Amino acid sequence: MNSRNRRIGLFLLGAGALAALASLFLRDQVARHRRELFSANPVRRLAALRHLNGEPASVDAVTVLRDFKAWERRRLLRNRASTVLARMEEELRDMAGPA
Repeated sequence: MNSRNRRIGLFLLGAGALAALASLFLRDQVARHRRELFSANPVRRLAALRHLNGEPASVDAVTVLRDFKAWERRRLLRNRASTVLARMEEELRDMAGPA
């Protein structure tokens, strides 16, 4: 029984370590995508917008998108950012409930 408990404990410890590493990796990916929003490469900026479009609405994302719209010179990317921003603002309004 002692050997079995030890194996279970080691398995749980390994699973916890793996989950912590996966969490750090995902956090890094999200931060990288946000940084790419202001990249010099327009394809990376478009990819960052697509990534943000898949994320749930948050006040931080809305703020970053507003800054991006003011900064972006390409009309196509500004329009895409406007679409994503409008969706997120509506989602936040719906979450806030009736005024």
